[in-house]
Amino acid sequence: MPNPPAQDRTVVDLPAGRLRGAIDGGVTVFRAVPYAAPPVGDLRWRPARPHAGWSGTRDATTDGPSAPQMYVEGGDPVLGGHGSPPFDEDCLTLDVWTPAADDARRPVLVWIHGGGFVSGSGSLPGYSGRTFARDGDLVVVSINYRIGPLGYLYPGESGDGGDDEGGNFWLTDQLAALRWVKENIAFFGGDPDCVTVAGQSGGAVSTAALAGHPQTEGLIRRVILQSPPFGLELPGPAAYLERTAAYLELAGAKDLAELRTLPWPQLIAAGGGLFAQTVRWGYWPTPFLPVIDEVTLAGHPARALLTGAAAGIDVLIGWTREEANFGFALDEGYAAATREQVVDRIAETFGAEAAQGVYAAYERARPGARPADVLMDLVTDELFRVPALRLAEARAAAGSPVWAYQFDLPTPAYEGRLGAAHCLELPFVFDNFDQWSHAPFLAGLAPAVRDGLAYAMHRAWIAFVRSGDPNHPDLPRWRPYDTDTRTTMRFDSVVTALDDLAGASRLLHTPAPLI
Repeated sequence: MPNPPAQDRTVVDLPAGRLRGAIDGGVTVFRAVPYAAPPVGDLRWRPARPHAGWSGTRDATTDGPSAPQMYVEGGDPVLGGHGSPPFDEDCLTLDVWTPAADDARRPVLVWIHGGGFVSGSGSLPGYSGRTFARDGDLVVVSINYRIGPLGYLYPGESGDGGDDEGGNFWLTDQLAALRWVKENIAFFGGDPDCVTVAGQSGGAVSTAALAGHPQTEGLIRRVILQSPPFGLELPGPAAYLERTAAYLELAGAKDLAELRTLPWPQLIAAGGGLFAQTVRWGYWPTPFLPVIDEVTLAGHPARALLTGAAAGIDVLIGWTREEANFGFALDEGYAAATREQVVDRIAETFGAEAAQGVYAAYERARPGARPADVLMDLVTDELFRVPALRLAEARAAAGSPVWAYQFDLPTPAYEGRLGAAHCLELPFVFDNFDQWSHAPFLAGLAPAVRDGLAYAMHRAWIAFVRSGDPNHPDLPRWRPYDTDTRTTMRFDSVVTALDDLAGASRLLHTPAPLI
């Protein structure tokens, strides 16, 4: 069925049915478009199923519910609100921004939100695709998917047989969304053969998992990995089932069948209890994680980008200079950390004999560092910077395309304690600070510096999506990462391409294999 006459920019006909969207800042946006069946009732903790479609014209002018998650009015002291009420299990929808629903076959950017596997939403204002569609002539898709216990709980063998054995329901959602893009994005003026998937934090783990998944071969041309926590040790089935047993007890259920009868707010509350049980001093808390179940996920997502078809995908990867400040810098408990506590924490990674020397190395790298500063630099390296460097090194050594960056601009918010924290690059990448007015971590940034850096980053991301090369006329020459120069773009008040920018961290944590 052909699209309606060109004069009506807000209507698109899909195989599933007709949509009516709205004009948003000069581009057309279609919100809350279903890409899979609602995962409710008996479909809880089952792989995503195809959506049955609809009759008539579906209103696509309002965002649908976000995935169920813990929510505190006003949000956290760094990001402000990171969820987007209302919440509901019927959340498998996506938003699409397009300059025009025509046959132009524009490059496509698919955004996967982060949030520690327990929070976030693809329909948050900060993730609006309007700026990318407008400035880059791109079609942008942002997805919601199951998170927290509904997306990441590993139930073990269900006994149902077939494709229900396994976990990672979040991944089955995202695979369904990518298939939807392949089958439908041409109706929105996009090119299904030129898709870049981008994600930040947990969304970057998703992006890597998708890129290396056998079901996505030919569906992804490029990936952008912003602050992937590749240092996380992902459990196998046996280890995860211990966590599942603890969750069942917290939820007051004996098995999965009983869990399916509980209202989702009770499931989310039990997840909060699991958070408290799994927290460890000096580690980023992760009550829910992907599981390497050998069914839906065969190995660590970082390794997936080194073999098979994924080795040929263009990769842009980076981190912020002080990732861990996001979770630790404003915590008074960590501010009071002692040198002995931090040395003991270092010993868990480097061994007792090396711990004092590693502490001294971190202390030298940051003159005047408190024990808390050493701890935050250690966590940043372990969880984000060093694993990203290892992936860049491995891809470069194999001749696979990879570009690396570090975001260095510190925020003056909270007397500068956050530095260049986790998530701080997001509004610069999207270049949409008006959509982040709720976020405390942006307070005090000088508009001229802020806007200049945002222009440089935003245009680099657009260039990469369009061509696989992030260079543009207003950026210093950015060479691919290789094992000779290790060129890394430093995004700061002055943007500079530097050789081996994170060399001190790389050498301190060498030798160590990619997970």
